[in-house]
Amino acid sequence: MFVLGNLILALAVILQYLITILTWVIIIRALISWVNPDPYNMIVQILHRITEPMLAPLRRLIPIGNIGIDISPVIAILLLWFIRLFVVNSLLTLAVRLR
Repeated sequence: MFVLGNLILALAVILQYLITILTWVIIIRALISWVNPDPYNMIVQILHRITEPMLAPLRRLIPIGNIGIDISPVIAILLLWFIRLFVVNSLLTLAVRLR
């Protein structure tokens, strides 16, 4: 069973790293959006391609309305933190029990 425990532990750690990287990419995109970036810049396009699949559904659920501020990055980061706290910690606990 220790092999399965090690596999789950490795998946949990990789998921934790991916969530951390995605969180930072969302933060960088939000910061860059304040300065009106060139949409043809390759870095801006990459950031947009990585984050838009996650932010677009949140924008549809929570419209900007009269506020004028896009809060979808904040909600996306909160969801990522929830996934990190719930799913990753559950996987880590399961991995420890299987070892």
